[in-house]
Amino acid sequence: MLTSAKARIQLLCAAALFSTGGVAIKACEFRGFELAGLRSSIALVAFLALAPLARTWPSGRAWLVGVIYAATLSTFVVANKLTTSANAIFLQATAPLYVLILAPFLLGERWKLRDLWFFVAMAAGLACFFFDEAQPSATAPDPQLGNQIGLISGVGWGLSMMGFRWLAKTGSGDMTLQAVVAGNAIAALACLGWAFASGPTTISEAGAGSWAWLVYIGVFQIALAYLLVTKAVRELEALEVTLLLLLEPVLNPLWSLLVHGEAPGRLALVGAGILLVATLLHSLRAPARRN
Repeated sequence: MLTSAKARIQLLCAAALFSTGGVAIKACEFRGFELAGLRSSIALVAFLALAPLARTWPSGRAWLVGVIYAATLSTFVVANKLTTSANAIFLQATAPLYVLILAPFLLGERWKLRDLWFFVAMAAGLACFFFDEAQPSATAPDPQLGNQIGLISGVGWGLSMMGFRWLAKTGSGDMTLQAVVAGNAIAALACLGWAFASGPTTISEAGAGSWAWLVYIGVFQIALAYLLVTKAVRELEALEVTLLLLLEPVLNPLWSLLVHGEAPGRLALVGAGILLVATLLHSLRAPARRN
């Protein structure tokens, strides 16, 4: 069994791995749906190789949640291809807002009046991204469309988190892993099917560097990072898990700036700051409970 100190280190390592998603996605020559399908294909193989529990055929409920998770995986990749990685990760980080809005209807978990400030803060931060007049660049050719898709990714991640919680409440903890495996399988089939059906692909033209980044994304940035999280959360309070995972959106833009010279707009940075502070304060105010 892990000690709390080792669990914290594992969770920080997972957050650091998650944070490299944006820079790795932009380093690949593949188009959005091609990359999303290939990434999930490799992640699926890695899960099956690294986690014996992943080899269990998913239940019907796990497949249902997997569909939502697959949409989240796919839209996150496409958003990263079109807008800055900072915008993509912070728009996905708005997921707690949708959880608070939808949890009363989907999980029967009511939000309290003291959460109202969080709604307002998250909405203000979200608005900043869409009022930011970001100019197209080599690594972010269509920021506005990318922001819109990033917003969908955030909604999808919020629904995925509620789905994982639903599975944990109604079944065993293994069902969450089943849903992740199912989601990657669906994303692989759907995205690659769409990529090949829509015309010529760039798969045969991609260089060795793109394939190396792709293997890294599937094996380390998704599969290994997720497995580290599932082990660490068994030993840590939910509050601590939330706070440690905030390392991901902090590091994500930094890697893209260092590797690709990509910087988000000023208004987007203001929005990111609002989202981070609001999430931090909301987590500190929430009652700690064991995952």
